[in-house]
Amino acid sequence: MKLDARLTLFITLVGVFLTCLVVGNLIGGKLTYVHAFGRDWVISVGEIPFPLTFILTDILNEFYGRKTARKVTLLGAAMIALTIGIIQVANQAPWFPPAYSDPNWGKENMTPFAFENVFLNASWIQFASMVAFLFANYVDIAVFFLLKKLTGQRLLWLRATGSTAISQLVDTIVILSIAFGQKLDGGTLFSIIVTSYVVKVSVAVLVTPVIYALHGALERLWNLKPLPVEQAAGDVV
Repeated sequence: MKLDARLTLFITLVGVFLTCLVVGNLIGGKLTYVHAFGRDWVISVGEIPFPLTFILTDILNEFYGRKTARKVTLLGAAMIALTIGIIQVANQAPWFPPAYSDPNWGKENMTPFAFENVFLNASWIQFASMVAFLFANYVDIAVFFLLKKLTGQRLLWLRATGSTAISQLVDTIVILSIAFGQKLDGGTLFSIIVTSYVVKVSVAVLVTPVIYALHGALERLWNLKPLPVEQAAGDVV
């Protein structure tokens, strides 16, 4: 198989997409805040890499088709499951005894407590993300296709922002309810959901010029053309 420019680009897009997805899950347990309107709005730092996933999902949908985008979605869910599995296997390996007895162990090495706090606690967030990701991305692909069917090749901003606005409402409610529903009071959970969703939609609007720029670059540099509505997948499938 010849690894031509089109296939190389596809592999790169999927690689960046999967990296953002897995890393976002691993760091998602840390909560930060945004101070606005006289109060602190809580948000997970897992939201940091997700704007790239919005862009890449729309680009994959636009140039490689909804069938390919669904396959990448399933691959993303599988990689989250693989990450969870690897962490669980690693947890079963016994610790080197000095990790418990050497008082200086934690200065240069990860302690059992740190491993559990960083990786095992993140497993539940990863599971929540996997469920939310599957639901939300299938919604995103369906809405993107519907808007493209209604508008043709026009109004890229509408299908990009519209699909993100709807799908990320699903994603935000599902992942945060599963990940933090048993740990936080209702008011804090609601605050995180509202803040996360507002941030996601705001970012979706702000990255619209990036999507247009990338869209144009793909057409000029790689000679790619957006797939017509009736074509479900590009030639990488």
